[in-house]
Amino acid sequence: MSLAYAKCPLDVRESLAVQFFADAIRDEETQLSTRLMDFTDLKLALAYSMKFESAKTASKISIHARSIETEDDIRKERDDKFESLLKALEKLVNSPAAEQNAPRRNPNVTCWKCFKKGHVQRA
Repeated sequence: MSLAYAKCPLDVRESLAVQFFADAIRDEETQLSTRLMDFTDLKLALAYSMKFESAKTASKISIHARSIETEDDIRKERDDKFESLLKALEKLVNSPAAEQNAPRRNPNVTCWKCFKKGHVQRA
């Protein structure tokens, strides 16, 4: 922006940046609201549009939401299952079979692009 309009005053460039920012907003409500606020500072326009989007998202939360009631036995069973799965996964990761499947590099390979040994440049 500053290179394209180098001879323009700073406030004009800032105003153009705010206009371009408002044009780039995809949500029509947010775009219209940001334009109507008539900002001259890009930081203020960005902060306002983020606040507007977050308020709009928060207002969409259903007022009919209910809390989930769970029994402690079910929660304990799930925690136990999770712990056992986590231990099994740790065993698999730390097993010697996992080390054998690790990819190996051939140190004698010569790169076709830079002619150094030990790697191959991909296209």
